[in-house]
Amino acid sequence: MSTALIIIDIQNDYFPNGKMELFNPVKAADNAGEILEWFRQNNKDNIFHVQHIANDEGLGFFLPNTEGVKINEAVLPIEQESLIIKHTPNSFFKTELENKLRENGVTKLVIVGMMTHMCIDATVRSAVELGFETTLIEDACATMDLSYQDKVVPAEQVHYSFVSALNGMYANVISAGDFLKKN
Repeated sequence: MSTALIIIDIQNDYFPNGKMELFNPVKAADNAGEILEWFRQNNKDNIFHVQHIANDEGLGFFLPNTEGVKINEAVLPIEQESLIIKHTPNSFFKTELENKLRENGVTKLVIVGMMTHMCIDATVRSAVELGFETTLIEDACATMDLSYQDKVVPAEQVHYSFVSALNGMYANVISAGDFLKKN
């Protein structure tokens, strides 16, 4: 059984001065960087970076040929690591991610990235539906405040609502520190 690291959308637009700044993106990216370093030391053949590039300028961020679309320096890919381009929240939808994982005999995934309530949720749920055993490193993810009608839900509550919904049936949700201690 082989395990792969999937790093989703840790891109500059989610950081301070970006076009879609998240809550605590630097902390999440630093934790993702620690997990990435562990994989580089222990499982370097199964590292997959996922980059969202907007097909529609109306999205307002991740626009082609901008600084914001670039992968953040905390988790920059190196030569042998795979780069998957996506245009929707789900990292598997109309991408080569599933095929590359299957070609490498991957059955388990460790997922980090941004945004918890959107791309992380969509990808984790899809991974499980495709038969992958999934671990989500919750403090290597970030999200933002959401609102509905006149109610604002703070980013921290959004984050914990989504990771608690994923925990158990969809993923083993743990912290970066706990993952590193166990492995």
